[in-house]
Amino acid sequence: MAHPTRDASPPAHSDPAQGVRLNKALSQAGICSRRRADELILTGKVLVNGVLIHEPGVKIDPNRDTVVVNGQKAAFSPQKTHIYLVFHKPVQTVTTASDPQGRPTVFDLLPPEIPRQGLFTVGRLDFYSEGLLLFTDDGELTHRLTHPSTHVPKIYHVLVRGQVNGRTLSTMAQGMRLAEGEVLAPVEATVLHRESPERALLSLRLIQGVNRQIRRMCRDLGLTVLRLTRVAQGPILLGDLPRGTFRPLAPEEVSALRAAAGLGPVPHASAPPACAAPARDDRRRQTPPHATPARPPQYHTRRAVSQPSAKTGHRKTREK
Repeated sequence: MAHPTRDASPPAHSDPAQGVRLNKALSQAGICSRRRADELILTGKVLVNGVLIHEPGVKIDPNRDTVVVNGQKAAFSPQKTHIYLVFHKPVQTVTTASDPQGRPTVFDLLPPEIPRQGLFTVGRLDFYSEGLLLFTDDGELTHRLTHPSTHVPKIYHVLVRGQVNGRTLSTMAQGMRLAEGEVLAPVEATVLHRESPERALLSLRLIQGVNRQIRRMCRDLGLTVLRLTRVAQGPILLGDLPRGTFRPLAPEEVSALRAAAGLGPVPHASAPPACAAPARDDRRRQTPPHATPARPPQYHTRRAVSQPSAKTGHRKTREK
């Protein structure tokens, strides 16, 4: 049996001026995210026309070149139909496809008619956080929205216990240095509602993706996070979508989201069979009441539900 050529020369059938970057082609086909494609290419897991490729920027012609990833031939479709979903993640779920500790995942909660192949979550929410979570098989969009250089804002409503005053808000707004040393970009913070002198509902606007940023900011400011809900990501709003349910993005929402990520025309999109379809496990499904921030656009929040504790969350998960 012939062994693959280890010289990372350009693919035999590709026109470098007209081709598509290999990592981009893999992500657009829904095979993996672009970041994962880079990893696979750099570790020698990708062949193009029998040539072992080590450069993610090599250009290929998906209609002519043969690409093998981890021993499996990649299937490219020039008319790839993409899926775009917004999901209301409940607490006590992890934002992964599987969990070694056996905890429920957000993928477990999607209805069986939603195809899992090539479906990604755009960012993460930790075990005790909830709210807006985007799903898509558009690898290029996922890469843009999760890349550190793309500052698409995300808005969170955070119920905290502790003293929140003007100094607290200005410290966030000026940009903090966390106890671990990370320097944060300014966070736009406002008080939406005060339940008592020691409990306040905050609106926080973030443009970074630092691991567990909100919980660590609040910790350093002497605040305890009681509830953390993502209510917006770029132009996409959670609204009154019931907890544990999803809905497909409207075409104009997809266009706005891609524009916010600096991408061009909208690719083909498909909608799942039903809007606001319930997850298979909807034990936390409720329709939350609304709270409106001080200025537009409007984002919705809801009352707290019964939660395990006011702790800051599981140590081994990530959130924004």
